[in-house]
Amino acid sequence: MKKLLFVSLGCDKNLVDSERMIAALLQRGYEMTDDEEAAEVIVINTCCFIHDAKEESVENILHFSEYKKTGSCKVLIIAGCMAQMYGDEIIKELPEVDAVLGTEGFERILDAVDKACEGENLVYTELADSLPKGMEKRVSVTGGHSEYLKIAEGCDKRCTYCIIPYLRGNYRSVPMEELIGEARNLVSLGVTELNLVAQETTVYGRDLYGEKKLHELLGKLAGIDGLKWIRLLYCYPEEIYPELIETIKKTPKICHYLDMPIQHCSDEILKKMGRRTTKADLLEIIRRLREEIPDIALRTSLISGFPGETEEQHKELTQFVKEVRFDHLGVFTYSREDGTPAAEMPDQIPEEVKQQRREEIMRIQQEVSFENGKRKSGIATEAYIEGFLPEDNIYIGRTPYDAPDVDGYIFLDSDRELSTGDIVKCLVTGANEYDLMGEIIDESAE
Repeated sequence: MKKLLFVSLGCDKNLVDSERMIAALLQRGYEMTDDEEAAEVIVINTCCFIHDAKEESVENILHFSEYKKTGSCKVLIIAGCMAQMYGDEIIKELPEVDAVLGTEGFERILDAVDKACEGENLVYTELADSLPKGMEKRVSVTGGHSEYLKIAEGCDKRCTYCIIPYLRGNYRSVPMEELIGEARNLVSLGVTELNLVAQETTVYGRDLYGEKKLHELLGKLAGIDGLKWIRLLYCYPEEIYPELIETIKKTPKICHYLDMPIQHCSDEILKKMGRRTTKADLLEIIRRLREEIPDIALRTSLISGFPGETEEQHKELTQFVKEVRFDHLGVFTYSREDGTPAAEMPDQIPEEVKQQRREEIMRIQQEVSFENGKRKSGIATEAYIEGFLPEDNIYIGRTPYDAPDVDGYIFLDSDRELSTGDIVKCLVTGANEYDLMGEIIDESAE
C-alpha cells in the first residue's frame, strides 16, 4: 500500500477540493501519512491569491521536491491556484514535479498518479463551462464535526485587485440536488455544522435557475436531520436580498451570522476596485440586517493601501469602522497581483504605509471587539465544543456568532464531560479583546 502525504494550502474552498482528491486516492488504496521521508506520493494543493500565499506555495513546492531526491517520494503533484497560473513553468523549471493539476483538475488526480507512475507528465489547466462531475465524496482532513460546503465555483464580479476569476473561471453553481446529497453524506459521517462557501455565495443558483436560490438551498439544508448549525460566508453586500434575510431570520438552524466582505467605504476607492456598492449602500444593508435580525453578527474584510488611497480616504475608513462596529473584521494590505487592472494603476502605496494603515484599523477594531464582548456578559447562548484544555480544565467552544478558524472562542468552565461537536447552553461571564469566557448552564435545573 503506497503512502500518501497531502498538503492543503490557502482557503476553505481549496480545502474542499483537497478532501475530494484525498477521498479518491484512499478509495484507490493509498494510505495517509505525515512522515515526509516515507511518503511515496506527495500532493500539494496550492494557493496564490495574494503575494504571501504565493510565497508559501513556492516554499512548500521547493521543500517537498527534495524528497524526490532524498526520500521515498516517487510521485510529486502540484494542484490548485498556483498550478493553474504557472502550470507549464512549474513542469519546465522543476523536473521533480510529475503532474500539474489546475483549479478544476482535482477530478484528474487518479489519472495524474497513474501517468506519473508510467513516467509521463500530465498538465491540466483547462477551465470548463461546467463543473467536474463524480467528485462529491470527501474525507474530513480535520476529523471534526464542522465542515465547509462549497456551493459554487468561480466569480463574475471582476474586482480590479482580484486574480480569482482568471484562476477559477466564471461563476458556476453546484446543482442543488448534488449539494443536498453531499450535505447528507457529511452529516452521516458525524458533521453537525456546515459552513457554506464560494467566491460569492449570495448569487447561488442564478446561472442554473435564472434567479438567486440561496434561500431555497438553505431551507432544504435545514431539513436534514442531524444537522444543527448552518453558516453563511462570502456574501456580497449588493446581492443580499429580502428572501435571504427572511430565511436567516426564521430558520432556527441558520446561525445569525453573515460574512460580508466590503473592502472599503470610500466611494472613489470602491469604484476603482470595481465594487458595486457605495458607502450609502453599505450603511443601508447593514441597517436593514440589524433591524430585521437584531442579534446578527457581521464579519467583514477590508483592504488597506489600495492604489491611490489618500490619507483622507483612510481616515474615512477608520471612522466607518468606529461607527459601524462590526462584530468581526479582518484587514489585508493591498497585494499587487500581475494580470489584474489594479496592478497597473498609478499611485501605488508604499508597503510600510499599507502596514501602518492596516495596524491602525486593527487597533480600532480591537477596541470595538472588546467593547462588544463586554456587552455580551450575562447573555445566555449556545456553544459548539471544539476542544479541551486539561491543564486548566477548560473547554474551548464557539458561539453561533463565531465562524471556525477566523473568529474568536468562548472558554467554558464545566463539571460535565463534553465531547467535540457537542452543542451546549452556556452563560457568557466575561470577555477579552477577541474571546469570551463562560460557564455551562445546567439544563436539568431549568
